[in-house]
Amino acid sequence: MVGLNHTSWRLRAARADVLADILADIPAESPPERGRTMATWSLAGREVEFGPDVTHVMGVVNLSPESRVRHSVVSSPGDALERARLFREWGATFVDLGAQSSHFENRELGSDEETARLLPALELLVDDGFLVSVDTWKPEVAAAAVAAGCAIVNDTGGLSDPVMCDLIASAGVAAVAMHIEGRNPLEVGSVVLSDHKAAELVEAYRPRLAVLAAAGIDRVLFDPGLSINYRSDYAAYSRQQMQVIRDIPVLRELGAPVLIPVPRKAETHRMVAYLTLALEHGADVVRVHDVDIACDLVAAFGRATGP
Repeated sequence: MVGLNHTSWRLRAARADVLADILADIPAESPPERGRTMATWSLAGREVEFGPDVTHVMGVVNLSPESRVRHSVVSSPGDALERARLFREWGATFVDLGAQSSHFENRELGSDEETARLLPALELLVDDGFLVSVDTWKPEVAAAAVAAGCAIVNDTGGLSDPVMCDLIASAGVAAVAMHIEGRNPLEVGSVVLSDHKAAELVEAYRPRLAVLAAAGIDRVLFDPGLSINYRSDYAAYSRQQMQVIRDIPVLRELGAPVLIPVPRKAETHRMVAYLTLALEHGADVVRVHDVDIACDLVAAFGRATGP
């Protein structure tokens, strides 16, 4: 019999208490009625619908050995393809492929090193028919990914770099506009906490998305940036993350499909709490490391997955 690690058990119990307090502090509301179909996008020759009965799952395949989310890391391009095929079998629509760790304690890769990690796996996935989103803030890496056939550029720099925006517009690919309070995930401090974060994000991003649309970037998923690691109070940041998820109807005022990046906590029950809230409040896309759980919960909510 395996002995119980009492220190670990007490830590899990304490974290569970924090989660219970967070949920108790957020007012209970009935989930909103979702409206008509928002859009149908053509991505890599396939039609992808965003509407009231669909929640797309975006599964993370991690090419960064520095990542702390160990179970999402693959060790070779072949392993990446095998992982992606599992995601497809479970019902995921997108694969989000990244080679640069986003934790602020890890080193920044040069563009050449990041590209060398990324391209062999990306080429295999594209050849196998996957809709691939590439997670990077570097225009040079994005350019190589677009040339290799990625369908979406997931710009973790917040679509703030004019070079990146020009690239996406000229290539005609879709993009993720991720909110970040810093130049990129490695250059962040403490997140600004607010009781009205979603409304503030709408105010900030409405003009930005209008500018992007005028430049030809009109297929944008909006990501409120909930999975970024900030140097902030754990409970307060968690409370804000959950409130922003409850405020998905507010984020929808931007007119873009809403992508919720489910934070991958050490405790599975915390991840499931975030994921359940995202589904309850109508996320169009959930970006997850635990794809089997996400696809199962999407089905339990009576939603379709996949294009």
